[in-house]
Amino acid sequence: MKNIVLFGPPGAGKGTQAEILKERYQLVHISTGEVFRYNIKNETALGTLAKSYMDKGHLVPDKVTINMLKDEVEKHPEAKGFIFDGFPRTEAQAEALAVLMETKGSQINAMVALEVADGILVERLLERGKSSGRPDDANETVIRERIAEYYRKTDILKAFYQKQHKYYGVDGVGSIEEITLRLSAVIDAL
Repeated sequence: MKNIVLFGPPGAGKGTQAEILKERYQLVHISTGEVFRYNIKNETALGTLAKSYMDKGHLVPDKVTINMLKDEVEKHPEAKGFIFDGFPRTEAQAEALAVLMETKGSQINAMVALEVADGILVERLLERGKSSGRPDDANETVIRERIAEYYRKTDILKAFYQKQHKYYGVDGVGSIEEITLRLSAVIDAL
């Protein structure tokens, strides 16, 4: 079982790349954003709580996120592996994910981080906001807060996975195909 954490700030291209990689490696793609949007759209208790944080550009508390992701993993008992997109975002989440994967007789094999300059991220998200209808992608102030929050809360994960020799930084600028080739080189070497 191959389990990858696809990492990077909002707008780095995690969702796009995860969709390509899941097909290439027959992995289940679990997007925290999609899980959140599903729960918000269906007005679940967890979704309502998550929305109150997301609307301010803040991260959702660990307990809420972990419960959502655990439910999602449980839906795929026959999976060959997972690509986690947008999770974990804190050391507590990383530790909870490690425990969850251990219960499946597996582990996280690598954190692969898409590295993109902030200015490019803002441009990408504003452009996505024009077509997605997502309010968190239409407001530059909220976008910059999301990026700042990412660095404040999640940079520590780089060190967490580096200590385990599982961190790989990948240039996230270029064509979709170029970025996919860089990511695949890392995954193939695992």
